[in-house]
Amino acid sequence: MRPPLRTAQASPEHARTTQGRLRNVNLTMFIPPLAVVGAVLVVIDARSWGEAVVLTLGVVAGLVVVERWTAGGTSRVVLPCLAVAAAVWVLGVLVTDSRTACYGITIVGPYFISQLPRHRGAATLALAAFIAGVGATRLLEGPDDVSRVLILFVLLPTGITVAATGLMFVNQRFYRVVEQSRERDAELAVIRERVRFASDLHDIQGHTLHVVKLKITLAEKLLHSDIARVQEELREVHALVSDTLTQTKELAYAQRRLNLSVELENAKNLFEAAGIRVRVNREADVDERVNGLLGQVLRETTTNILRHADATRVRITLSASGITIVNDGAPEGPLPKLGGLATLKERVGDDGGELTVEQKDGRFVTAAAFPRPGSATPPFLAREDER
Repeated sequence: MRPPLRTAQASPEHARTTQGRLRNVNLTMFIPPLAVVGAVLVVIDARSWGEAVVLTLGVVAGLVVVERWTAGGTSRVVLPCLAVAAAVWVLGVLVTDSRTACYGITIVGPYFISQLPRHRGAATLALAAFIAGVGATRLLEGPDDVSRVLILFVLLPTGITVAATGLMFVNQRFYRVVEQSRERDAELAVIRERVRFASDLHDIQGHTLHVVKLKITLAEKLLHSDIARVQEELREVHALVSDTLTQTKELAYAQRRLNLSVELENAKNLFEAAGIRVRVNREADVDERVNGLLGQVLRETTTNILRHADATRVRITLSASGITIVNDGAPEGPLPKLGGLATLKERVGDDGGELTVEQKDGRFVTAAAFPRPGSATPPFLAREDER
């Protein structure tokens, strides 16, 4: 039987939602500022419509790559855009004397390098050498203003490109960490779902098997003295097994819901059949929001009492948002390890409640409490004098 891994099935949808949000954030963060800066540089630097067209091509190449990068599909456009941006830089240096012609390549170049599977360092050096080399060709026209050429056409474009490439590596690492974190969250959700399924299956099967054992033992004792009672016990065993099969099927298809009232009646019948006196105190109607979890706590505690305690009395106290079960006959010594209750403690805690267990003076106390509406902390359902 396979557990209903709803979280695992939902994870691709969750991934698409996360990627969509990241895309929207990236589009908002990068596209408008880059477009505004590019437009301003074109207006400032272009001295004719021809130069404006050339510079605009470099800006458009950069924006196309950024837009495709946010969508996760730069492979088809990055090389053409890199060629356009490089050509604009060459024309800007050799023909139009444009100081801002490097704008497109400082965007496209780092994105291109970040997509390379290896040799990124060598590619970064080659890109920086290309930009610096093209810019340095301005010196061939004359040594009149060497410092201006070195600063505006060599040092500044090369430095911006190297810095942008480094930021791309950091950005890529950040998104890799985000993706790994999302994958770990999905894996953790699957593990939690499996633990939940195992816990519920333990509740159903373990509880049923122990009750069947008790009823068969009772039937054996009455076999030669009360055949009618034996037949009744066997009918109840048959009904119990059928009900367990139904619950197991519902669990497999995520349809199982426990009801506290049903579990309470079942617990009373089991305790009385085992010769244990039961007293139930209802202080208020139980909140429907916690009804199922409290039913699980009662079922697990009932199973533990029947299996591990030599109890003669059990007291069950119900309030609007909690339950307390107290039984005698607890063995002396340290608190035993109770795997089912430990799992339930995590589940109750996840829903904002608190599950506590205590063993003292031959009595064992199990208490589950949830905050009342408008209350910050769970109430203590069992007063110390009652314990």
